[in-house]
Order: sequence, then structure tokens, then C-alpha cells
Amino acid sequence: QVRVLESGGGSVQAGGSLTLSCDASGSTFSFAGMSWHRQAPGNEREWVAAITRGGVISYADFAKGRFTISRASATNTVNLQMNSLKPEDTALYYCNAVSIRGDRYWGRGTQVTVSS
Repeated sequence: QVRVLESGGGSVQAGGSLTLSCDASGSTFSFAGMSWHRQAPGNEREWVAAITRGGVISYADFAKGRFTISRASATNTVNLQMNSLKPEDTALYYCNAVSIRGDRYWGRGTQVTVSS
């Protein structure tokens, strides 16, 4: 059974940094892709960043230059380094893992709160 577990959320002041971690377990094979998403109260869930098994990386416009996604080699662990955080980055951050068959798995999220 696949399980996706996020960690690393917390409360910081504007301009601060946090690193989120996502561990996807229960699969014999590496996932085809892993990504981060977020959802603020009253808003729809939005995509933040993604990385494929081959190392191709992409970011939402608001994340470019501030967030860095990385994947530990030969593991199903993905980190999201977030710098220069803004109050509008406050949200529940979710990790998603996509299997090579296309099945999608979500974690329960980790809260990030940025105060001004």
C-alpha cells in the first residue's frame, strides 16, 4: 500500500525559510513524478512544483526564484526548499506521487504559516 507523508511545515515570519519533505513509501519502483501543491483557506488547491523520475523540474510562476524542489537520488523522497516566504504563501502543502501506471497518491498535508 502506497503512503505519502509530508513533514517540515511550521510558522515563520515573512522573509524566512522552510524546507518541506515528502516521503512516498510502499512502492517497489520509483514514482514517475512527484509534486507539491498547496491550498489556502477558501482557495482551490494549486500546483507549486514538480520533479520527474528523470530529474525534469518545473515551477509555478509564484515559486520561481524562491522555491527549490529536489529529489534524493534513487529514493522516493522529495524536498521543497522555500525561501523569502510571504504571508500569501500560507497554506496547507500537499505532496503528490504518480506511479509509472499513472495512479496518483496524496498525502494529508503539512501546514505552512507565514506572518507579516
